[in-house]
Amino acid sequence: MFGRVRLAERRRTRVYTFPSENRSVELECTICPPMSRLPEPSTEALAHSQRLHDAIADAVRREGGFLAFSRYMEMALYAPGLGYYAAGARKFGSAGDFVTAPEMTPLFGQALATQIAQAMLASAPMVIEVGAGSGRLAADVLLALEKMDSLPDCYAILDLSPDLRARQRETLAAAAPHLLSRVHWLDRLPEHFSGVVVANELLDALPADLVVWGEGEIFERGVGVDTNGRFTWNERPAGGALLDAALAIAEECALGGAYLSEISLAARAWSAEWGRRLERGVLLLIDYGFPRHEFYHPQRRQGTLMCHYRHHAHPDPFFLPGLQDLTVHVDFTAIIAAAHGAGLDLLGYTNQGQFLLNCGLLDRLAEIPPATPDYYRASAAAARLTMPHEMGELFKVIAIGRGVDQTLCGFTRGDQSRRL
Repeated sequence: MFGRVRLAERRRTRVYTFPSENRSVELECTICPPMSRLPEPSTEALAHSQRLHDAIADAVRREGGFLAFSRYMEMALYAPGLGYYAAGARKFGSAGDFVTAPEMTPLFGQALATQIAQAMLASAPMVIEVGAGSGRLAADVLLALEKMDSLPDCYAILDLSPDLRARQRETLAAAAPHLLSRVHWLDRLPEHFSGVVVANELLDALPADLVVWGEGEIFERGVGVDTNGRFTWNERPAGGALLDAALAIAEECALGGAYLSEISLAARAWSAEWGRRLERGVLLLIDYGFPRHEFYHPQRRQGTLMCHYRHHAHPDPFFLPGLQDLTVHVDFTAIIAAAHGAGLDLLGYTNQGQFLLNCGLLDRLAEIPPATPDYYRASAAAARLTMPHEMGELFKVIAIGRGVDQTLCGFTRGDQSRRL
């Protein structure tokens, strides 16, 4: 539930254990108010949610009363014209449902640009950003690359939401109008690509299945509809690729007793797909999650699924479908296993704080005049991005690629690839 930064009043501390390092850290998390105290949506928003609810309910009935949760999540987030990311509601910033790192400070994009510039030199002067949100990261990266005299020939954005595409163009036109001609929007992944692929908080929003490991049997948890038309939880024995993945996890992590968690076959497939398309270059994936032995740790016996609505986090994925974000943490071991199986190499893995420091975030901070309001704001944001008890530890950066032999600057210190 720490994946999105939320503006909320009540917070508490949870202790997260990292067995491989024999240590624990304390992380603050928002205490969600009772569902009755969440902000009221408008009449128009409620009607929008009801339309998506009805569409999902129809899908449940067509599937015989059981809809895989991955399909529910896909429809809730991406159903054309109705899903959370496919409709017109504001998602990012103080007026939306959460705040991502690029919305907090340009320092994030400036530090990331240092790594992108090095990776382009080792491959090709091309960038694809997948899931570009408001366009803030693209603007900050392009401006920083311009300052470094390292602009790409093309900065492509892959985002299927017409609303987000319009907002991205608006952001870029306001922040970097002279660079807008270098930006292009894609409708699909290119068949062949050399350069740098950037995805910030993409993997957590790819559909995932829910799995229950019981005593001697593994179940898939999906969605049903009761006689009143409300969504309910249903279970059936897991099968196919999902069962194979669940069995492998159970053996590797020695899962015992009742254990509920997520498996994202979509995230694995997305990572592996680049093995066919990437000719030379680097994938830089930034998200919140863990190596597998920490993802499926006993303290996460109820999984990591979390919902984000108007800067509140809560656990009910059936609440106002289409008006809230649904996320799961990332199993980074699964990501690199899928990519490696497709012929790609692991080029680095570390936490976000270390990565940003390696990429010169503090040097960029030092360029701001000291003892000014801008400096104080930037300093506070930099601390939030890098400190272990904030976003610095839970968020990870993984670099995957082909044909790049040099050590990437973001992983020169503190590389944690051994933990995968």
